[in-house]
Amino acid sequence: MKPKFMVVFWKELRETLRDKRALGLLAMFTLMYPLMLGYLLQQQITRATKPEREGINLAVIGATQAPTLMSQLKQKNIEVHEVAPMNEHAIGDYLKARKAVAVLRLSDKFGENYREMRPARVELWYDSATESDARQRDIEEVLTAYGSNVASARLLAHGVSPAALAPIQVQRFDTGSSAARSAGLIGSILGFLFFPAFICGLSAAVDSTAGERERRSLEVLMAQPARAWELVCGKWLASGSLAIMGITLELMLAHAILSWLPLEEIGMSWRLSWPDLLLVCLVSVPLSLFAAAIQIAVAMNARSFKEAQSVLSFVMLAPMIPGVVVATLDLKTADWMYLVPMLSNQTLLREIAKGNASGMLPFALTFLSSAIPALLAVAFASWRMRSERYVLAV
Repeated sequence: MKPKFMVVFWKELRETLRDKRALGLLAMFTLMYPLMLGYLLQQQITRATKPEREGINLAVIGATQAPTLMSQLKQKNIEVHEVAPMNEHAIGDYLKARKAVAVLRLSDKFGENYREMRPARVELWYDSATESDARQRDIEEVLTAYGSNVASARLLAHGVSPAALAPIQVQRFDTGSSAARSAGLIGSILGFLFFPAFICGLSAAVDSTAGERERRSLEVLMAQPARAWELVCGKWLASGSLAIMGITLELMLAHAILSWLPLEEIGMSWRLSWPDLLLVCLVSVPLSLFAAAIQIAVAMNARSFKEAQSVLSFVMLAPMIPGVVVATLDLKTADWMYLVPMLSNQTLLREIAKGNASGMLPFALTFLSSAIPALLAVAFASWRMRSERYVLAV
């Protein structure tokens, strides 16, 4: 004979799986975050591997006065188009029409000032409202390099070494590994990878408590020969199972995407192995059960299905607060982080991705940080279920 809580578990699970809305929610949150992470990284890789200064159109007024500058711009893959003189209003209209990234206007006395070694004025016009900031900076880099070359040539003409303007040379050596850089970047959104633990089982948790009480089907269930803790455990395991499936599939999908992407193109790597991922999924099981237990305990105190959803929408934000605070304050990894639900999972995954040998203690702390609060929440819900005021909604 099956244990009574298993009978309740299979009943709740079958009812949830018949709900297309719940399955759609499970699929959406399982796929959304890994695909979003993969898309963002793919865009960064695309920008890093495309040809230098590709697609930069520069309109130049008075280009004939600086042939050397025009040649240097073309050498840097910047397309130079000479245009007729324009006033300020016409330049603004030209840029708004997006005919060029920027307009370079050389002063009428540019050639004269250049020959007499006086500052030759160059005006760079651009529209900051358009998405061309990076390309505009590329043009400025070429102009700066051109000015430096001219200055060096003038110093040599006067018998002065250009090295006199650079009394020190700074050489930078980065000892950070590509895995550590990867974890640092990806770690900023690791919290979202664990957030489905609080989403995938939400519908089942609310429907099996506040929903059943609103439909008056809970009274029939309470009349069966089963104790309160058996009913709560069955509902808790049904909701927790959906959350476990969702977060496990999501972590595996995210790992597959990160392993497939050519992160080496942007100086990064993803060194998490499948055995490490399975350990992360294992210690994430209590997080899903903790989320289900909190949702059931909170939803049991709501008078209606809508009230339970409204309250839980705020409760679900609470586990994300520690991760946001740690990321905002840029705190270093500490042992206390493994004692906070959800933050412990984020910290553990980030440290493993960095390649740091953590040992088994962080895994154990991460497991217990969610398992103990989950059992306490289930105990509270079982005590609440024994109340006639709860069952009768009085």
